[in-house]
Amino acid sequence: MLERFRRAKAHEIAALEDLAARGALPPPLLGYRPPFVETLRARRASLPAVIAEYKRASPSEGDINPGAMPEEVAAAYAQAGAGAISVLTDREYFKGELSFLDRMIGPGLPLLRKDFLFHPLQVEQSAATPASAVLLIARMLTDNVLKELIRLCAKLALTPVVEIFDTLDLRRAKADGATVIQVNNRDLQTMRIDMDTSRRLIAAREPEEFWITASGIRSRDDLLAAAVSGFDAALIGTSLMRGNDPGAALAALLQGEESRA
Repeated sequence: MLERFRRAKAHEIAALEDLAARGALPPPLLGYRPPFVETLRARRASLPAVIAEYKRASPSEGDINPGAMPEEVAAAYAQAGAGAISVLTDREYFKGELSFLDRMIGPGLPLLRKDFLFHPLQVEQSAATPASAVLLIARMLTDNVLKELIRLCAKLALTPVVEIFDTLDLRRAKADGATVIQVNNRDLQTMRIDMDTSRRLIAAREPEEFWITASGIRSRDDLLAAAVSGFDAALIGTSLMRGNDPGAALAALLQGEESRA
């Protein structure tokens, strides 16, 4: 699955390389970016802070909510209590656009660019947007590349969120300098979700690290279980986006009404 995503990015990488060769790559965005980790830590109380995701489609679900407007969803998420927003920018598989980041800055929440990033120019491209953080999938990257991208993020004032699926990913992420770790509970081969993945892996958490659980959060009880396990934040996407009002879905989840998605 990840190799298929990598191949689909070939034309985007080529376009970025052409821009860089001509000295036309957009420069890093100047000015204030809401701090990703600090904002989420401030929002955590009895429950992990919620990173609410804007996702129009996915390979496992097909179309989810292709007509949802980025600006409206961002405002609704902020009103409902989100601590940050994850924005899918991959076009081919998730019907995303890089421009969604600019369209979702209104409420002032930190934005996580969620895409398949494995080239330094993609990180530089991200720095030209309002994103506060970028997703780096450990399994897609060699150790040298993961180290390079984590260091580049630090240079460009971006928070690298390193996603893992198992113990091997976790060992590599820690060795390469990751301190913000996201556990994906979805098995990429079967596409099934196993919440025990998060519970197993967080046992290796160090005090200075910031941990996020992703995939499978559908109820307040799920959030409470994540809090007990020690997670700082939870990324929630499909269960919020599936209905007509993602903001209302988030508010209901935080108030204890289980999602039917």
